Amino acid sequence: MRLLLVLAALAAGVTTSAQELPKGTGREQVAARCLTCHESDLIAQQRLSPAGWGREVDKMIRWGAAVDSTEREAIVAYLAAGFPAARTTNVEVATAAGEQTYKRACLVCHEADLVEAQRLGAAGWMREVENMIRWGATVTDAEKQGLVDYLALRFPAR
Repeated sequence: MRLLLVLAALAAGVTTSAQELPKGTGREQVAARCLTCHESDLIAQQRLSPAGWGREVDKMIRWGAAVDSTEREAIVAYLAAGFPAARTTNVEVATAAGEQTYKRACLVCHEADLVEAQRLGAAGWMREVENMIRWGATVTDAEKQGLVDYLALRFPAR
């Protein structure tokens, strides 16, 4: 399986080198284990948390990447340091306010698992929140969009 992946990458002309990756501990492992199938720009465009990078590396291992446990830790640490999850302060503030509204207005009537199981897009969450307001949820107009944003980010459509 691994040989097939390497041969497919070579046939497709993947020639990305480690020189295109930022310097740091784990760079060699990423070059040896990841760049045989992926170009560095695909790796660089990912912005994941350490846990997210761990899941991504584990997925690649399941798909045939030959990475031992020592290399895995070095790869995950390198990727998390070099390509961290992007954070936007405005989103964090809006999410915190939305979370407070969720805890105050939603969990008073619903168990968390019911809300979490919904998995709606932003438009779906807006319809759901508007229904709940009609049925008595105490959410102000000023709180409504923050709540919808929080729900859409926290429990997105699958």
